[in-house]
Amino acid sequence: MEIGKVPNELLEKIIFNNISLRRDEVLVRASIGEDTGVIDLGGDLCVVSTDPITGATKALGALAVHVSCNDAATKGAEPVALLLTILCPEGTGEKELEQVMKEAGEAAAEVNVEIIGGHTEITDAVTRMVLSTTVIARMKREELYTYESIKIGDKVVISKWIGLEGTHILASELKEILQDYFTLDEIQEAIDLGRHLSVVKEGVYAKKHGVKYMHDITEGGIYGAIWETGKAIGKGIDLFEDQLPVQGITKRICEHLGVDVRKLISSGSMIMVVPDENADDLVQGLDGLGVPATVIAEVTEAGIFSVKNGERTSIKSPGTDELYRALEI
Repeated sequence: MEIGKVPNELLEKIIFNNISLRRDEVLVRASIGEDTGVIDLGGDLCVVSTDPITGATKALGALAVHVSCNDAATKGAEPVALLLTILCPEGTGEKELEQVMKEAGEAAAEVNVEIIGGHTEITDAVTRMVLSTTVIARMKREELYTYESIKIGDKVVISKWIGLEGTHILASELKEILQDYFTLDEIQEAIDLGRHLSVVKEGVYAKKHGVKYMHDITEGGIYGAIWETGKAIGKGIDLFEDQLPVQGITKRICEHLGVDVRKLISSGSMIMVVPDENADDLVQGLDGLGVPATVIAEVTEAGIFSVKNGERTSIKSPGTDELYRALEI
């Protein structure tokens, strides 16, 4: 198998098919396009999600916090607590570990989530530091949405810009290579996109303004996220290529590295399916919060397509993220 997330076909064949027990308390369980599990323990609902950081070596602490909290935000849930596992290779120094925890602590404070435990270990099982986080969030029972109300003609809104996280990681990891072609200010601009990795703000806002489905854009980029969205809601989607928002520095770095920005990891961007009549209000409301938002797609009867210059091209199940190929340079 290739580096990266296991393909969706194998997830269904090997992972999901071997989960046989079903408990009544579980309201949302493992499936393609679902970023979280939702559990009914009485009172508010408990929303949980877990994620590792494996494709980066810089700013690991902040990335680890944001990726899990972002998943909780896809349900409009409030992150409450976080479990953090840190696996360090032999030879890791105290200063390296302290730096990661400083980053994690600052990011956790930013999104108002407490790190309540986890595990920290030096092990020869890894060759570089690997972090994994599990978020515990809460939401009101009546706020749990279902996808049956999603209709043909509903719009898909994206927050911020595609390729956001990927640009941050590429600039951080390949700084020495890129500085032969880009100015230090341009590289820093790309690195600074890491300040926009949280989608908690837009998730909470959108939940209160008619959104029917949300999905954090992670591995596989916007193409992967759109495909998974169609799979989750059981309908088709037309993605309008000319409406995809992308930062100039992202476009330039991707062109230089030969990276397809549409298939580049993009934590910090959220997909939101909203009724057609609410789309403009949602975009304007998010803009008012300082979160740029754009209508990029429309729900259809069936089929996941990219639409450009009047031509429709089928979007396939996501493969290996462009990030891993670029980091091999």
